[in-house]
Amino acid sequence: MTKDLAKEQQSVTDIFNKYRSQLKNYITKRVLSKEDSEDILQNVFYQLSKVDLIEKPIEQVSAWLYSVANNQIIDRSRKHREVEMPYVTTQDGEDIFLEEVSSLMLDKDSSPETEYLRTLIWDELEVALSELPEEQREVFELNELEGFSFKEIAEATGITVNTLISRKRYAVLHLRERLQSLYEELLGD
Repeated sequence: MTKDLAKEQQSVTDIFNKYRSQLKNYITKRVLSKEDSEDILQNVFYQLSKVDLIEKPIEQVSAWLYSVANNQIIDRSRKHREVEMPYVTTQDGEDIFLEEVSSLMLDKDSSPETEYLRTLIWDELEVALSELPEEQREVFELNELEGFSFKEIAEATGITVNTLISRKRYAVLHLRERLQSLYEELLGD
């Protein structure tokens, strides 16, 4: 074994020991399956082992590792992508927004993973809702999050049911588009 090869192997080992735990936590938070997260972690360090650290040293090892991990996560989610975002249509012809995500958000299960996912979903939903025009956001929140019917909202606000349905429809379309990547990441397994 040459001196350079031994030095490079020691360098990969040092990097592995230094970043393995942090990288594993990063991946685990973004991948639902424990097996997938372990595979991704192994692939990241496999990619590192293929780099000639003597000839082409990596200047920012941490950034490189996280970048490779992120690419691996995206690649894995693309392989497992759902064909269409599922939604259910009610008798009114009304779309129920992201049934699986909604059920996760309202689920009484309080495992650490579920709590993390729930927090992530709520945070992203709040940001996406803040991007909506006020009247669309209010109708969506009242109907989907607080459970008021369109008839109840119409009686309280004096706005016609058809206008409320239309406003909610625009809100749903925006939210569906805005949260597409989060949806694929969470439910793409």
